[in-house]
Amino acid sequence: MNNITNTASRSWQKLIESHDQHCEQYGEHSVKERTANNVHEAFVGEAKAYQRLLMFSRKAEQEDLQQIAHLFRAVSAAEGVHSRRHFALLESVSDTQTNLERAFQSENAVNGVHYLRMLQEAEEDGEEAAELVFSQARDVEAEHANLYKRALTDLIAQRQTDYYVCSVCGHIHEREPPEKCPICGASRAAFERVP
Repeated sequence: MNNITNTASRSWQKLIESHDQHCEQYGEHSVKERTANNVHEAFVGEAKAYQRLLMFSRKAEQEDLQQIAHLFRAVSAAEGVHSRRHFALLESVSDTQTNLERAFQSENAVNGVHYLRMLQEAEEDGEEAAELVFSQARDVEAEHANLYKRALTDLIAQRQTDYYVCSVCGHIHEREPPEKCPICGASRAAFERVP
């Protein structure tokens, strides 16, 4: 599993590098609305495929089908290239302070607007599993906003910390993993250190 996590981390690092090179080479530009919608649709599809294939790879590894797992990771990496290229057409990556501020605002919007609507609709539809997932994700998104806020302060203070992510719900814990996840109740063993 750590191999998959490391592959994903390297892929996201390549995403940032690729985007920076794209902007340097082509400059930032805006696209027409219809094309922007198509690029967004393609980005969402490729990003979903990237994650889906990493999950397929994890399952193949559990079934001791290493070559198939390797194939899924390879195709996932290709889908990551596609999603990075689409992203570069839609958004720019700024300096770190600006990126932290944008990420903070985005987490607040996701937590305060989108997940509230999704939770309400899942409740109305009687979808208890979706309700639980949305509720936990909403709580984790609020934590993400707080992490970004602290990171803005830490950027100035140049403080460093370790981060641990709950593999069940996505809760992020600083310094060391807790004995039990405060969001979903998973044990300490469910936490993975972010390299």
